Amino acid sequence: MSTGPYLYDDEPEPLHTSTPRTRNGQLIAVLVATALVAVGTVVGLFLVRGSPAEQSEEAVQVFLAALAADDTETAHQLLCETESARIDQDEVAGAYLGTTPGEVVGSTDAGIEQVVEVRWADAATSRFAVISEDGARICGLVEE
Repeated sequence: MSTGPYLYDDEPEPLHTSTPRTRNGQLIAVLVATALVAVGTVVGLFLVRGSPAEQSEEAVQVFLAALAADDTETAHQLLCETESARIDQDEVAGAYLGTTPGEVVGSTDAGIEQVVEVRWADAATSRFAVISEDGARICGLVEE
């Protein structure tokens, strides 16, 4: 407090005369809103993009359709990095294509990869390993 002469007989009033208010309610509301937005984003992505199994099955269906249409460029782009480095574009059909047409009949979760089962026209089956690598990518055949 200053000790100088005052214009009035009273001392100057303090700037904050009431008891301080806590902002705990606002802080909790902001944290809850942030958590709700995060959960909503995850749920929204799951609904828009589909489950990992649905994404894997769709990738294999597009892969088989590209091979059936003799579009090896598209099929090669659907391979993961290691497979696309191992197999040339011209060799994709020979490495993956069975007796056409092939039909996706299901998938199972195998840890970091999805295993998508394909039944061919001659009743033989193949199991494709699909990983998430900037989208669902085919990364080889699973030996039975």
